[in-house]
Amino acid sequence: MTTVPPLDCTTMAEVRAGVDAVDRELVALLARRFAYMDAAARIKSAREDVRDERRKAEVIANARALAEAAGLPGDAIASVWDGLIEASIAYELAAFDAVRTG
Repeated sequence: MTTVPPLDCTTMAEVRAGVDAVDRELVALLARRFAYMDAAARIKSAREDVRDERRKAEVIANARALAEAAGLPGDAIASVWDGLIEASIAYELAAFDAVRTG
């Protein structure tokens, strides 16, 4: 099924198809983001450098500001980004260990 722009949707099937299409795009973007975690794991020299609370706060603040500028709820987006960053840190830690143990 082809996707219909949100304002043109007249059925739940159209809405669901649109959401599914966006989810596919989001997963592709997350794969790209996590590839950067692989790069970070390769570049960083110390495992303790993987967690950077200052950078985490900065990334969440940036996402919140972008969300609010787009008319989205800042708190909800900040919460999503907190989970995303924690998942990214866990992924990067595993990648860091894998790079060093071969």
